[in-house]
Amino acid sequence: MIETAPPAQDLARPQSLSNLFFTFNRMALQGFGGVLAVAQRELVERERWMTREQFVETLAVSQVLPGPNIVNMALIIGDRHFGLRGAFIALAGMLLVPLVIVLALTALYAEFASHPMVSGALRGMGAVAAGLVISTALKLSTTLRKGAMGLGLGVVFAGLTFVAIGLLHWPLVWLLAGLAPIAVATAWIRLGR
Repeated sequence: MIETAPPAQDLARPQSLSNLFFTFNRMALQGFGGVLAVAQRELVERERWMTREQFVETLAVSQVLPGPNIVNMALIIGDRHFGLRGAFIALAGMLLVPLVIVLALTALYAEFASHPMVSGALRGMGAVAAGLVISTALKLSTTLRKGAMGLGLGVVFAGLTFVAIGLLHWPLVWLLAGLAPIAVATAWIRLGR
């Protein structure tokens, strides 16, 4: 069943700092291979703290900032609801327990890395992570219609990005330096109309 995003006027907010911490902690513990797919489901559909459009806007800002997207998003959302304390609490929720788990798994991996079952499990997790990213992209693609560029130009820029990185293996920094200013200028021009 596909849940719909809440209207902006029906949005909830974190009830407390502990609610904020445990929500981000739950997201981090579900996000094998990436938390983005889980974040969209948790923040938009389950907690109803933001609409899909707000999620995409926050994600866009998070991607421009240095550091991991989901960590930046946790900081932004925590700050939005509780100020600096909220930013640190959301960040702790994202990183504290996963850090302990990763350290324990690193010690185990060092011991069992050559075992065929371990390498097979890691390949399987990579496929699952790819599926989660594709699923999230499809869910969030509905917001393209409402964006400044619209669905057509959004698909064109996404296609150019896929070809440049996925097929031609161009470095991301060069793609961002070349394509990002064109996309920003295009959106700016269309917003001016």
